[in-house]
Amino acid sequence: MENSLEFVQSNNSAETAFQTTEVIDSTVQKLSESCHSVQGFDHVDPAPMPSTESVIEIIQQVRRIIFPGYFTQTVLSPSRFKYCLSQETKALFEGLSQQIILSVQHDCLRYDQPCYGCASLGRNKTLQLIQTLPGLRALLVKDVQAAMQGDPAAKSYDEVIFSYPGLLAITVYRMAHELYQLAVPLLPRMMTEYAHSHTGIDIHPGAKIGSSFFIDHGTGVVIGETTEIGNRVRLYQGVTLGALALPGEMINSFRNKKRHPTIEDEVIIYSNSTILGGETVIGARSTIGGNIWITESVPPDTKVLLKKPELIYSGSNKKSLAKSRKVKFGKNI
Repeated sequence: MENSLEFVQSNNSAETAFQTTEVIDSTVQKLSESCHSVQGFDHVDPAPMPSTESVIEIIQQVRRIIFPGYFTQTVLSPSRFKYCLSQETKALFEGLSQQIILSVQHDCLRYDQPCYGCASLGRNKTLQLIQTLPGLRALLVKDVQAAMQGDPAAKSYDEVIFSYPGLLAITVYRMAHELYQLAVPLLPRMMTEYAHSHTGIDIHPGAKIGSSFFIDHGTGVVIGETTEIGNRVRLYQGVTLGALALPGEMINSFRNKKRHPTIEDEVIIYSNSTILGGETVIGARSTIGGNIWITESVPPDTKVLLKKPELIYSGSNKKSLAKSRKVKFGKNI
């Protein structure tokens, strides 16, 4: 009886193994055929792709260089400051140049272009990025100051640098924007999408943003590719600076055109407001209230507000509730 049971189990195991192999082989064949189609979206090639993990490390390196001592796990003493800064910058050069080379090579291979100068091009673009670091630091210092000036809840500059998601998103955007300006493929968007995933703030690296920029809270903020933002602008959570929807057949013709709004100096845009369109300009020193939908320009020094909604109260104490509200808030409620 035991021998009979062992025989049955052995046959079942062999049959299962055969079915497993058959299913896997069939699936692999279909996947392979799909990948070799015109739009296979595969990367079967000797040249590796840029690494997401390496891009994240580059972001952290730049943050350590821009804000020395804040994001290191060891004490940064004054006597070793220049040495440590030099070592960090050299490490940035090695890591970033390698990732730029890979991204340029990827584009060459993807579009059947010659790839003779990818290595030197990657190193040159990295040196150009490194040369922008003092200017980036100066801009980000103003962004930190704008956060302190714009948010009474901020207790210190240290708190802003360590913990404010808006500053993280702006920091990553500013370095990604420099790479975008240098026509580096892939990496700028990889950087801003890393910040997006961590903060909920989606800033396209192609946007142009002036100094002293502050995003309060920030969750749900969207800033499109051709957006232009002036100096000393403040945004709250849920603000969208986007493009009007286009029919599918028109999208390619608008790829290199201005599709997103222009926000001039010292504008404040409150939460959940949406401003759309490449010809839409919000004039300097204007204030856009919450939950506003705008697709046309607003003159300078203008407030755009919704009418106050009518609140409806229900319950056994409606009269006393209404009376208490008038006493507390005044008649204009």
